[in-house]
This record gives sequence, structure tokens and C-alpha cells, in this order.
Amino acid sequence: MTAKRISFPRSVATALLLVSTSLGAPAMAGTLQEALVKAYRSNPTLTATRAGQRATDENVPIQKAAGRPAARAQAQFQELLVRPVAGLSFNQPHRSLSGTGSVEVPIYQGGAVRNGVKAAEIRVEAGQANLRATEASIFSQVVAAYMDVIRDGAIVALNRANVNVLDVNLQASNDRFEVGDLTRTDVAQSESRLALARSDLQTAQANLIASRENYIALVGEAPDDLQPPPALPGLPATPEAAVQVALIDNPDILAAKKAHDAARYDVKVAKAGVQPTLSGFVQGSYTTYLDLELDKNKSAAAGATLTIPLYQGGRPAAQVRQSQAFESQAIEQEIGTERGVIAQARAAYASWQASLLTIQSSQKAVDATGLSLEGVRAENSVGSRTILDILNAEQEALTARVELVSARRNAYVAGFSLLAAMGHAEAKNLGLEGGALYDPMVNYDRVEGKWWDWDYDKAPMPVATRTVDTPPQNANVSDQAAQ
Repeated sequence: MTAKRISFPRSVATALLLVSTSLGAPAMAGTLQEALVKAYRSNPTLTATRAGQRATDENVPIQKAAGRPAARAQAQFQELLVRPVAGLSFNQPHRSLSGTGSVEVPIYQGGAVRNGVKAAEIRVEAGQANLRATEASIFSQVVAAYMDVIRDGAIVALNRANVNVLDVNLQASNDRFEVGDLTRTDVAQSESRLALARSDLQTAQANLIASRENYIALVGEAPDDLQPPPALPGLPATPEAAVQVALIDNPDILAAKKAHDAARYDVKVAKAGVQPTLSGFVQGSYTTYLDLELDKNKSAAAGATLTIPLYQGGRPAAQVRQSQAFESQAIEQEIGTERGVIAQARAAYASWQASLLTIQSSQKAVDATGLSLEGVRAENSVGSRTILDILNAEQEALTARVELVSARRNAYVAGFSLLAAMGHAEAKNLGLEGGALYDPMVNYDRVEGKWWDWDYDKAPMPVATRTVDTPPQNANVSDQAAQ
């Protein structure tokens, strides 16, 4: 029996998640699609998980080998150093060369082989589900890193513009102080706000550099003029709908169920330890004496061996109890995984909804603070507002804009996390088709029926790209980043 191919459920809405650029065609620079494709091809966490899955595939032929014939050969050269006195065997040869060969064929192993193969096959399916989960996790991290760079770039641009405005305000305050229109207190307030703004700018620049470096770690290349991401259509209308989809499609739940199934077969393998075993054999031997003219000795035999365990010191029972405890552990872990997925789906939905509301509120705040700032400046020109009023209005306007870009980032990341919890954030769901998507079944089909002892693979070579030659990132942003 071969491992079943795990299906990748796809909804119509999530299939439209990203533009239809394929792996085989060059993607537009600076798009989320391009970032996901690069991570899919060369992210080391993902490529390492694929290699681990290939190692898991090998457990099937390993288990099958226990039920296949085994052939052995042995050669022995003997040099007699001291001739025995008893019997005065003067004609006993000094040297001899002998060879033996045998073939053993397992006939019945108490069900250990059959159940061991079944457990290995199910663990292959569990590993494939875990690979899907890793893929979704990497994509979620890439989306978050992508949006972090956009957000932090906008925040740097906003803070840089704020520094420029406050610098102009300080110059104007100094000029008005020179003509006696303002007091030294007004100048000090402008200086203080400018110093704080420069500090905030430095912090924002450091955050942007950190986000860009994190992007490089995930994607393998530096971000370059990242474009706004596409919309996330098809998100569920209610948290209940999200949970219902997640319970069916989430790969973590599927992997936990498969681990539980495999643990049940492990119990059967352990119980085979008290069952009789039967194997057939064929063996032969040949001996020649190198220093005497004697006849050659030849022998051949065939038969069967029946082994009936009578008492093994309690080991089989302990192994069965241990396997049953592991099965109990798998049952509890399956429930725990289900709980976690439910919580993840509900929390992502709540975060997504809250961020959408925050976007609306922040947009209103941006519009209102913009009008307020214009009004305060106009009123200051006629003497009804102070410099401190202008500084406060400028700070409120900056805060509202920062809140807006942060809310946009949070909404997108939460929406994608919701898709991941539902099991709809993998390569086949995101439109990364048209090229060589990684299919774990290709390797499984290649190795599961292999018999030959010397059928090795080539020496491993790295698949992930290194980033050691990537230059250190800076905090340079364009003026359009704040828009």
C-alpha cells in the first residue's frame, strides 16, 4: 500500500488572492507575488522541511526491508598455529579456506512488518501535511515582513517630513523672536519638539532597517520599491465560518490526526513481540585445504525456522504499554492542535475586524487633524493661537497618519493569517502555479519501492540562497512612501 496523495482544497475566492504570475515567468519587481515566489524557491526553513520530508519517505522502504529476503556470504581463512597432540593428527591441514552463503526469507513476523509499513506510510502523509503548514507559515512571515517594510518606510517618510516642518517652524520662531513677536519660551518649545522629532526619526529609521533585514532573511533578496499588495478577497463573514473551514482544511489538524493513526499501528507493532515468527532459509558451505591433498568439503541445506517466544523478561508488555502511552499522547495532542487552530482562526478574525475599524477611524482622524492643523496655523497668523498650539496640532496629525499606515499593515497581515488558519495560504492557493511547484509525492513514489542496497542519491547540495553578500540595509525612502 502506498501513501495517499494529500489533496489541497481550494476555494474560488482564495484562488484570486494574488495575481496570476507563475513560477516560470519573471515577476514584476517589488511585488508581493515576487517575494512569495522567491521564498517558495529558496527559503532555508522551507527547503530544510522538504529535505526532512524526504528523510521521512525513506521510513517506508526501511520498514519494507524487514519483510524482504536477506542474503549473506562469509569467507574464512584459517592458519593452524599449534597442532593438537590428542589423536596424533599429523595429517591435519595447516591452512584452510572456507566460504558460506545463506538466504533467509521472512514468512510470518507476527504482523510487525505489515503494521510497521502502514505506520510509516501514515507518517509520510503527516509529514506532507506538516510541509503544507510550514509553507503557510513561511508565507505568513513573508507577508508580515513585506508589510513591515511598507509600513516602516511610510513612518520614516512621515517623520522625516515632520522634522522638515519643525525645522522650518524653528527658523520662523527664531526670526519672529528677533523682531520681538515671540518669546524665548516659544523658541524653546520649537527646539524641544524638533529634537524629539529627530529622535523619533532615528528610531523609525532603525525599525525600517530591521524590517528590511528581516525581509532579506525570509526572501533572500533586499526589498526594492515594494508595491501595495493586492486585496484579500474571500475572507469569511463570521468567525464561525472561519473555524468550520479550518477544521477541515488546516494542515496542522490533518498532521495531528495522521500522527494519531500512526500511533495506533505502533501499538500493533509492539504486540507482535509476543507472536511466533516463521522464516525459510537456504544455506551452503565450501571448504578447501591449502596444504594437503584432501577432498573438498561441501554442504547445502534448506529448511524453515519457527521461533516461539516464551518469556522475554517483560520487555514486550513494556513496549506495548509504552506505545499505548504514545497513542494517548497523540490523542491529546490532536485535541490540543484543534484547540490552537480554533483560537488562531478566531483571534485572526477579531484582529482583522479590529484593524478594519481602526483604518476607518484613523482615516477620519487624518482628515480631521489635517483640517485642524490648517486652522491652527491660520489662527496663529492673526494672533489667536500660540506656537505650542501649532506644535500640538502637527504632532496630532503625525500620530494619526502613523496610526493609519500601521492599521493598514495590521489588517492585511491579520487577513492573511486568517487565510493561513483556514488552510488556504499555500502555494496552490496563492496562484503560484504554472511552474515547478514542489510535489512531495514525487520523491515518495521514487523511493518507496526501491530494493537495491547501493542505490544512493547524489551528495546533497544547498538549495536555499545565502545572503552574506547582501549589503547592509539603509533607511532611505522616497517621498511617495508616506502617501
